[in-house]
Amino acid sequence: GGITAEEARRSSHLNIVGLVGSIDNDFCGTDMTIGTDSALHRIIEIVDAITTTAQSHQRTFVLEVMGRHCGYLALITALACGADWVFIPESPPEDDWEDHLCRRLTE
Repeated sequence: GGITAEEARRSSHLNIVGLVGSIDNDFCGTDMTIGTDSALHRIIEIVDAITTTAQSHQRTFVLEVMGRHCGYLALITALACGADWVFIPESPPEDDWEDHLCRRLTE
């Protein structure tokens, strides 16, 4: 009801396409949403920057990435950077995850 029949007829040759812009990569039917690749690239840069510091100080660093209810960025970052541990919403940790993590760190 926002346009007249004449306006619709004059513009009937136009095809309109919407593109999803979300770093979460959580839109059904797409391989990768606009923003996901650039967000991942920036996260990898940050991990590279803090890895040297973590190694030289012999410290464990915890990195939190955005993702709302989608763990895509966290999972791909963990794979790309060789993380020892990753938490994603799609697979919540078990109840005793703290004990398991501490055991893994001391092995």
